[in-house]
Amino acid sequence: MPNTKSAEKRVRSSARKQARNRATISRLKTAEKKYLGLVSAGKPDEAKAALKAVSSAYGKAVKGGSIKAGTADRKRSRLQLRLNAALAKKA
Repeated sequence: MPNTKSAEKRVRSSARKQARNRATISRLKTAEKKYLGLVSAGKPDEAKAALKAVSSAYGKAVKGGSIKAGTADRKRSRLQLRLNAALAKKA
């Protein structure tokens, strides 16, 4: 339990930030799963559009402070590699 008014305020603030971060990260995971489903289904055109959306979502999450820049860069890179591998396999 917080003992001071400022500690009470920090508890409220932390709860708001946690909720925002949790929603953002959940949205990222959903977009990533959708993208991976399209890649595995062999739909390259739709997967390219989904990759663009996922990449943008990662950028926005970094900007908002929900995830670190290095994490987002690594995830974007690996998602792009998956698409490239799928396109190479198909060709």
